[in-house]
Amino acid sequence: MIQLYFKIRDGLSNLKDVPPLLFRLLLAYGFYGPATMKLSNVDGIAQWFASMNYPFPTLNAYLATATETSGFILLFLGLATRIISIPLMFVMVIAITTVHWSNGFQAGNNGYEIPLYYLAMLLSLLISGPGKYSVDALIEKFVKKN
Repeated sequence: MIQLYFKIRDGLSNLKDVPPLLFRLLLAYGFYGPATMKLSNVDGIAQWFASMNYPFPTLNAYLATATETSGFILLFLGLATRIISIPLMFVMVIAITTVHWSNGFQAGNNGYEIPLYYLAMLLSLLISGPGKYSVDALIEKFVKKN
């Protein structure tokens, strides 16, 4: 029984780069919708931010738009994954504390459940990296070779 466990464990370790790929693709998809919405109406986002008393609402609307837009592109590619994870984590903390927290945990009530999951996946990518199925891995391989 123990030998079977070790065999399964060793087999699964060959798949260790699949979870970061899945996290990146899920996050890229998750940020795509909000990013395109913000791109199509940055002024409306600035007005919404102003209604919530965000400081510098226009600047923050453009920063959030740029972060989410570059985030979905970079995460999809696996390029600068650790770097883009940091501002995206900041966006998630702000979203949780200003929009979702008062609605409780449940996603169905516009709670902080989904942004919290995004935050956890981004933290995982920040710490562990994008995995071997990424442009980052290709760049690292090229740099180490030369």
